[in-house]
Amino acid sequence: MDEVMKQGSPEERAAGALSGRLEAPAGAELSLAAATAAAVGELAEAGRLGPGKILVVGASTSEVAGVRIGTGGALEVAQQLLQGIRQIAGERGFSAVYQCCEHLNRALVMERSLLEALGLREVSAVPIPGAGGSMAAAAYSLMTDPVLAETIEAHAGIDIGETLIGMHLRRVAVPFRPSLRYIGSARVNAAFTRPPLIGGERAVYRTPETSGSPQCD
Repeated sequence: MDEVMKQGSPEERAAGALSGRLEAPAGAELSLAAATAAAVGELAEAGRLGPGKILVVGASTSEVAGVRIGTGGALEVAQQLLQGIRQIAGERGFSAVYQCCEHLNRALVMERSLLEALGLREVSAVPIPGAGGSMAAAAYSLMTDPVLAETIEAHAGIDIGETLIGMHLRRVAVPFRPSLRYIGSARVNAAFTRPPLIGGERAVYRTPETSGSPQCD
């Protein structure tokens, strides 16, 4: 399945997003939660996300609903996206953190236990739909002990609605294209990361099967 079809007026698409149902190309229906779980699951598989790994999520619920980013946020949409993300995070054991909008300097919502384990810098704010965004506000409300971190270096990221999450990814980012290119009316981009390759023409990046390579004094 290449993408979820976008049909009808913006008002019709927004109503469809709020109801949690999308029209799939084959005519079958797919929920926002299921579409999100599918995209995140593919990324988790490609990026080998599991315990100890971090996924940064950026999402515009306005774009999901078919309107311009920042003009029609909806907690109902965010809750459905969160359902799909939390499903895959629970199955695979990685942690998901959620990027706020630029009004909160793109700070990240996460559990305090994760912030303390990583030694991240805490910043003070409570995200709301009008300052932080619906996705961050919904994530904050569901966490046990939510807190905001100034920045992070995540192992992978998914961007629903082209909110720009690259500032919170580790080096080196590898673009990933999930088979679902749209969730609602929002375009989906993603990436996982790998360690930088170092060395020159003598460097190897896999354990040699035999010894005898020239030694470096």
